Amino acid sequence: MKILKTMMLVVVLLLVPGYALSANLGYMRVSLIEGDVQIKTPDSDEWGIASVNTPLAEGDQLWVPRDGRVELQLNTGTYIRLDESSALQILSMDEDSSQFYLSQGYAYIFYDTSMREGVIQIDTPDASTRAFDRAVFRIDMSEQYTDVAVYKGYVETENNVGNTGIEAGQMVSLGENTDGEVSPMGPPDEWEEWNKNRNERIYAGSDADSRYLPFVLRPYSSDFDSNGKWVRVRGYGNVWTPTVAVGTRWSPYRNGRWIWRGGDYIWVASEPWGWAPYHYGRWSFGVNIGWFWVPPIDNEVYWGPGYVGWVRTPDYVAWVPLAPGEIYYGRGNYGRHSVNIINVNITRVNITNVYKNAEISNGVTVVNRNTFNTGRPTIADVDKNIIRNKIFVKNNFSVGTPDIKPSKESYFASTRHIQPDKLPPQPVRNLRVKELKHSRPLIKDRDKSVLNPGIKPNSLPVNTVTTPRTPGKGKPMIKQVKPEERAKPSASEGRRGAIEERKRPNPEERYVKPEERVKASTRQDVRAGRGQKQQVKPEERAKPSGPVVSRPDRGEKEEVKPEERRNPVVPERGPTGRVEKQRVQPAERPKSVAPAAVTAGRGGKPQILPEERVKPAAPEAVPKVRVEKRQVQPEERAKPSGPVASPKVRGENQQVEPAEKRNTVVPERGSSPRGERQNVKPDKKGEGEVPECGPGQKDEKNPDKCPQKD
Repeated sequence: MKILKTMMLVVVLLLVPGYALSANLGYMRVSLIEGDVQIKTPDSDEWGIASVNTPLAEGDQLWVPRDGRVELQLNTGTYIRLDESSALQILSMDEDSSQFYLSQGYAYIFYDTSMREGVIQIDTPDASTRAFDRAVFRIDMSEQYTDVAVYKGYVETENNVGNTGIEAGQMVSLGENTDGEVSPMGPPDEWEEWNKNRNERIYAGSDADSRYLPFVLRPYSSDFDSNGKWVRVRGYGNVWTPTVAVGTRWSPYRNGRWIWRGGDYIWVASEPWGWAPYHYGRWSFGVNIGWFWVPPIDNEVYWGPGYVGWVRTPDYVAWVPLAPGEIYYGRGNYGRHSVNIINVNITRVNITNVYKNAEISNGVTVVNRNTFNTGRPTIADVDKNIIRNKIFVKNNFSVGTPDIKPSKESYFASTRHIQPDKLPPQPVRNLRVKELKHSRPLIKDRDKSVLNPGIKPNSLPVNTVTTPRTPGKGKPMIKQVKPEERAKPSASEGRRGAIEERKRPNPEERYVKPEERVKASTRQDVRAGRGQKQQVKPEERAKPSGPVVSRPDRGEKEEVKPEERRNPVVPERGPTGRVEKQRVQPAERPKSVAPAAVTAGRGGKPQILPEERVKPAAPEAVPKVRVEKRQVQPEERAKPSGPVASPKVRGENQQVEPAEKRNTVVPERGSSPRGERQNVKPDKKGEGEVPECGPGQKDEKNPDKCPQKD
């Protein structure tokens, strides 16, 4: 018979999934309840009454009926509070981020990221709101829109139209497919005052005693400060002992009950402070102190279902608090002083130690076995000698929680029944968490959209008003935005660019509809500061009116440094209309100055062949004064009536070194219809520049220089 029971126990343990309880149920708890708050877990298909210190995990749902309120605490120090007629679904939770769905009602969020970086995401049917840094905000829902008000910090909210940011002191109202309204917050209402008082109570205690806690347990310091005191015990250091609602017959793990969650029995304490002391650390007893709790060290903090040693007999189930250093047998990894019974052969586990606290008066809690999984487990009044000699003996030690099948009443800590008029409304009961999680994924990247995963959201068009409004009251001035009026998501537009640079968006930015947008050729103000050229359509390009094309739309050109010039310098005209040359020192003359050919019909820059490209002129050769050219109309242009005479150089000619005699003079643009080049050869005698000769001309002195053309 014993062999059969052992085999059955092994089969049960192997079939039970290896739930990582320390990475799920330890993230969140119910920390305060007013009224008949209800809960529904994946383990149960029905709604039940929630209790303080009930662990919460992914897939859980909460309903706050009329005249009720609830406070939820995350292990990071974040608080979520729900007012009456509110429904919340837990979609996702991990060690740094969490996601919730507020299907209806009112939520107040105190988001604390002092422990680690992450994000909190609160979805509603209308929008999705995220906070990446510490912030205090609230969300109030109505039938047609959602109000998101920020008290401290900064949050972002997004609907199907776009995304916008909200600063402290502001409130944004938006619907599922509407624009938004930004307004200052009005006077506080009763819900806001209640939350402020709650915040002050939590953070009213001194932080001096929190230094005795491991860093990851400091979010629970208010429980320790309000319900006990810290004392120093030899061999243990600083320990905590409760001073509220305890008597001579009190002992740890007695006021409360075990509920079935995630494949194991979890302890739910009745004491308001009974979360951290029962799921972390160990207990011991001192003659002059009584029971005291020994916190774990910083690198040994593990959340557990309840650190006790189990005993089973045919008539009783009993447990005792574990002292520091004693082995805990559980389904998972719970630190150095624990054994994961999922990964070991439990038939070979040999419990050799004797639990120290079993010798303490009232240290062991004994219940009748047939009432253990009911709503009212009965504590058996058993003599301490019987417990010591017949119940808590080595042969009765149990590896892990008792193998007792959970009943319907094992899923909730409270046995009270829900009145029909206080059940959640039918739309809330019809919600499926898995479907919600699929439609609203948790997005940790602030540059990615929640409603359109994988892309950056648009900027939500918002209207700014100056009249203060209390969240949840009044009616905002918002309007529907049709799909064809919505701008497509773009990485270069919208408010996300400012967020990428860690800047806050401007809620007063006016939204421009697509049909109101002007052409790119006139949007100089839009493209300013981006270093982008204005786009000009082909039909808007002006045809060139002559060899020299002026661009009046760009204004007068700025002076360009000589070393930055690539085009040849056009000589200035003198009073007689001839090209004036400046005196250039021999060492300063460029090797060659190629004429610039005008590209007909394009109105662009002169096209220069590779062999015609020259080096820029020296700084001294640049004309000091620029003469603004006048645009010549086509009808004003005079055709050449004959050979073009070469301009004469005023003054004496300068001596030109042989290496510098290959320079050419750029003809004045417009002297010929096509800007033909005139050949100029250097004077072999070194007498300076030789006058140019055009078609039909001949040099009397140098016949070979200008041959006569037929």
